[in-house]
Amino acid sequence: MARYGGGFGGYGGGFGGGSQMQNLVKQAQKMQQEMQKAQEELEEMEIEGSAGGGLVKVIVNGKKVVSSINISPDAVDIDDMEMLEDLILAALNDAYAKAEKAYNDKMGAFGGLGI
Repeated sequence: MARYGGGFGGYGGGFGGGSQMQNLVKQAQKMQQEMQKAQEELEEMEIEGSAGGGLVKVIVNGKKVVSSINISPDAVDIDDMEMLEDLILAALNDAYAKAEKAYNDKMGAFGGLGI
């Protein structure tokens, strides 16, 4: 019975040799560290969305978590609450669109991994 070194496919080093496998593992570890760093940066970002010429401002991070909403007293009309609601929605959508772009800029290099 012939013996080929005990690796996969009859190759002595398994998947093309130990050093290639070690390089792949190192590259994967490096990518994982870079991805984790990018995710941390996204969490620390402060992205502002606004509406009504700044009457309503919303701050979100790069992962679309709202941290604050600022509403100018000029935006508040008790007789027209619908306008205020629309301004809040518009400011949130503005902030979310900017956060989406920031996320894609940071995480696009990873080809969608970790989402």
